[in-house]
Amino acid sequence: MTTAATSTAENPLPVRTVATKVAGWIDRLGSVWVEGQITQISVRAGTRTAFLTLRDPSADMSLSVTCSPMLIQNSPVPLTEGARVILYGKLSFFTGRGTLSLRATEIRAVGVGELLARIERLRGLLAAEGLFDPRLKRPLPFLPRVVGLVTARASAAERDVLSVAERRWPAVRFEVRNTPVQGPSAVPGILRALAELDEDPTVDVVILARGGGSVEDLLPFSDEALCRAISRATTPIVSAIGHEPDSPLSDHVADLRAATPTDAAKLVVPDAVAERELVAELRSRSAAALRSWVQREARALDALRHRPVLADPLSAVARREEEIAEMRRVVRRDVKRAVSREATTVEHMRARLTTLGPAATLARGYSVVQRMVPGSDPEVLRSVDDAAPGTQLRVRVADGVVTAVTMGRSSAT
Repeated sequence: MTTAATSTAENPLPVRTVATKVAGWIDRLGSVWVEGQITQISVRAGTRTAFLTLRDPSADMSLSVTCSPMLIQNSPVPLTEGARVILYGKLSFFTGRGTLSLRATEIRAVGVGELLARIERLRGLLAAEGLFDPRLKRPLPFLPRVVGLVTARASAAERDVLSVAERRWPAVRFEVRNTPVQGPSAVPGILRALAELDEDPTVDVVILARGGGSVEDLLPFSDEALCRAISRATTPIVSAIGHEPDSPLSDHVADLRAATPTDAAKLVVPDAVAERELVAELRSRSAAALRSWVQREARALDALRHRPVLADPLSAVARREEEIAEMRRVVRRDVKRAVSREATTVEHMRARLTTLGPAATLARGYSVVQRMVPGSDPEVLRSVDDAAPGTQLRVRVADGVVTAVTMGRSSAT
């Protein structure tokens, strides 16, 4: 038999060979457990086979399933389209038609308790990754140019958001994307709508809106793929899912949680009447504050004008002039006293010096005898030994000077 390794354009594999090999490969997979959402059930009376379509809630993928009608009829929980189930079965490839199908031998409905437990596990995972971090929340624009709205067609949530927003700000513009908000096609549709609005540069904020419902109805808004898409979006997103008690994971990942769709419209679109009233109040308060400031400054200026220094500016100069004149008088007086005191001291010293000076001594009958030495200044005669006979002497008395020559030496008596 020719194999895939040896097949060529000249020696191709026949269809039966490829189909048989595919069937063999799939058969080796064995029995598997599969989880998904039922999107279609076909049970015909009198037939031995029921047909189902099992869809992945987070992706546009589905799988054909066959089973015994008894599995559906005897299920403890009624199986309906949109129900989450877990199947156990074996994949088969039908070579005649070239189709793949899962033959289920056991079907288990996923209960609400298990769904809530899965949501809690996913909540913990996303929180650990930081998707709920308040620091990642983007602020909403004060007055968005265009508001994106993702909701079901002709739903109460759509009517509430549009009517409330237009009543608050009539000029507001919306880009509405209608998509299923529950069931197997909800998550892919919401993802597509969210991507379109996030890529639109005119859209400043996006609202995800849905009315209340059961846990199963709100499951799409706790889907991991949707939560990650909200986190990756560059446009601020408001989650308005269900009522106040409802808390899908999208509420925690979104930039802002609104209790209801009506509350979302109030959070995103400002109230024109309230804003006008606020502007009027601010204008009134600012005018009152300005008048108060002007009055306060006018009173301060008036008080300055009535101060003596401003009423008669030269009075301060006159006072200073008088103070300076008085200080000059005091300084002049003190200087005169000091000069007089010092003059008296000088006179006393002059008198003492006069009394002790050489002129006074000479006047009392004393004289100064100097020896005349040729070629040098006269020297005071201190001893008789310095005056040999014939020595020329210079004698200074009170009224003049006389010259003399020594005749000899005699005793002091």
